[in-house]
Amino acid sequence: MAEAVKEAKKALEKGEVPVGAVVVLNGAVIARAHNTKESTHDPTAHAELTALRKAARKLGNWRLKHTTLYVTLEPCIMCMGAMVQARVSRLVFASFDPKAGACGSLYDVSSDTRLNHRIRVTSGVLDDEAGRLLKGFFTRLRRKKDGR
Repeated sequence: MAEAVKEAKKALEKGEVPVGAVVVLNGAVIARAHNTKESTHDPTAHAELTALRKAARKLGNWRLKHTTLYVTLEPCIMCMGAMVQARVSRLVFASFDPKAGACGSLYDVSSDTRLNHRIRVTSGVLDDEAGRLLKGFFTRLRRKKDGR
């Protein structure tokens, strides 16, 4: 998760929402990414999706069996859908997202028995550190919008 936090800090430096993700296979990071929605003008440029794409290219396979995705914020429904499609084995995330989270907050895609794949989930890992990055970002954004 520490590597995902490093990626979130890169996003923050670029003015992006500070979310970072890494994909791990057999204890080694095979892909890393951070949010780039603002800079790319791409609504799908979430850290998780970018990391999944990089991992699939590296492995030469869209099936990411036996991988763990570490991400600093609870994934949205789009990202959870991609993880199910990619057959990610495990998800570890830091902070819950009560407004868009699809792994327990608003939805729980990870364990929906109607889908063809389930994902083991661990939450709250480095929550304080990841949460501080997010809260600080949105506090500064609100102040900027309010002209403070």
